[in-house]
Amino acid sequence: MAREAGDIACEIGYTPLYIARDQIELDAWAFPAEAIIETEVPRYDDIPFVIGIGENAIRQKLAQRYANKISFLSLIHPSATFGRGQRKAAEERQGVIVCAGARFTNNIQIGNFCIFNQNATIAHDVVVEDFVHVAPGSVISGNVHIGLRSWIGAGAVINQGTESMKLSIGADTVIGSGAVVLKNCEANSVYAGVPARRIK
Repeated sequence: MAREAGDIACEIGYTPLYIARDQIELDAWAFPAEAIIETEVPRYDDIPFVIGIGENAIRQKLAQRYANKISFLSLIHPSATFGRGQRKAAEERQGVIVCAGARFTNNIQIGNFCIFNQNATIAHDVVVEDFVHVAPGSVISGNVHIGLRSWIGAGAVINQGTESMKLSIGADTVIGSGAVVLKNCEANSVYAGVPARRIK
């Protein structure tokens, strides 16, 4: 995810600087771009960062580690499309990554440090809490609530809730790739299949 985030940064005029966990990882760095060791990050407090790591819990840990030490911006690919006011809302969050082809309609609330991968669709009146990852090609229909640190797998479909009762995906829940969710999903669970059923 880091290189994908770097591609978006390049697309909008930034020069990405990548972070290696330690000297061993830095020595193994083969990608043609500048990288530093994580311990050097505080020296770069004059530039904005994103956390290009797909694993929600790790992204949260790093965001908490560097809170109030560095600034985080949101990266939005130019091909992403937004309903009225939605782009500004995404830009005002911290550390959000919106990849190529993502589509947001209207009246959507998104949290900080979320990832919306390629060609994901987020429909009206959806609430997405912090540290959520929506994988490529996923469709989240209207009136859905996605809980903290949830993972929506590639090509998954979350069917529509109602205005009075949003369809709910609980915190720390994984929706498997290609799943079709018709009912609320419990927290700390894994759902897969068509229709989606709890498997863990």
